[in-house]
This record gives sequence, structure tokens and C-alpha cells, in this order.
Amino acid sequence: MRTSDQSLPSIQQVVKRIAPAGFFGIRTFTWSDTIKEFLVFITLMGTSLMATDKTIYDFTLDSIDGQPTPLSKFKGKVALLVNVASRCAYTPQYSALESIYEKYKEQGFVVIGIPANNFAGQEPGSNQEIKAFCTRTYKVTFPMMAKVSVDGSDITPLYRFLTDKTTHPKTGWEIGWNFTKFLVGRDGEVAARFDSEVEPDSKPVTTAIEKALATGKH
Repeated sequence: MRTSDQSLPSIQQVVKRIAPAGFFGIRTFTWSDTIKEFLVFITLMGTSLMATDKTIYDFTLDSIDGQPTPLSKFKGKVALLVNVASRCAYTPQYSALESIYEKYKEQGFVVIGIPANNFAGQEPGSNQEIKAFCTRTYKVTFPMMAKVSVDGSDITPLYRFLTDKTTHPKTGWEIGWNFTKFLVGRDGEVAARFDSEVEPDSKPVTTAIEKALATGKH
């Protein structure tokens, strides 16, 4: 069979025609280079999109008893995440945390205590010591997680997510001290943040809880 004098363009020529100059960061490239650049581009785009779609339900912590606890088990609830400590000036807030948990739990609210020893070494004990202290001193019945880091190079992935400014422009910055509170809606998205000195049963917190409970209620 006789071929046409005008041959069809190669795939590389087509790519060069449709891709703007410098789109892949280089002007002269081989076909293999193009594939590599394109795959990197797609991977980065996919990672970025997935990151923006994350909620707290994508993370797992260990319970105070050492059992893996996917936060997805709290899906559909309003949650208050608090980095707690046993030897802090704000430790008495445990009482108010237990109080609001008891008040709102039947409506789909949960407090999640997350011990951390990042600030002035105010949570030095073992998980079992922390559990015994909370139960004995403050009669805590809300879920308590195992001790983690909420700041610094060893920050746990959940708190890296919560404090990320890009993901959470209104609430994402470093944890400053113990008993920082993140209020999370039924959809797993951060709804509000309250600093250490804000009492858990204060009007701003309870108003935000009630608003979140009323949103997406089944």
C-alpha cells in the first residue's frame, strides 16, 4: 500500500502544539519527559484536592486504653475536641466539659479529651494515670484519647490538620496552650475554635454548640 506524501503528525508533535510553551516547566522535552511531568502534575493536583476534602473523620487516634479509635465513629455528631492536661491552671475545666457533655449528649454531642504534654510538662503521667485522675477527680465519662503531641515537629496528624492555615483559614494556627477547643459540626468540619481561657460552659461555647446541633439534624 502506498503511503501519503503528507505523513500524520507524531504524538509528540501534537502535544507540543496543544501544550503552552513551558507548561511542564521545560520548552524542549522528550516524550518520556512529558509523561513524567504530566504524571507529577496530576498527582499534585489530586493530592491538593484530596487534602481540601479531608475532615476529622479521616483520622484515627488511640483511646486512653490503647484501642484504635477512628474518629469516623463520631460521624453525625457535634464534637468538641480539647487538648487536656492534669496539672494546668485550666484543669478544673474538666468539670464544665463533663457538664456540657451530660447536657447535650442525647442531642448528638460529644466531648473528646486529648491529653498532651506539650506545654510546661503539665501532662507527664501515663495514659492510665491520666484516666484514673480524670475519673476520680472530675468523674469524667466522655471519651478520652491516649496522649499525643499537638505542637512541634512530632505533632499528631489530626492536629497538623486542625492547625493548618490553608485548610482552616479562620481557625488554623498553632495551639498556644492546654484546653484549646475545636468545635466540629456533624459533617466533620471545624465550626469554631475557642482559646484556653474560654470556659466550656460559657455562653459563646454553648451557643455555638446549640447552633451546630441544629444544623444538619436528622
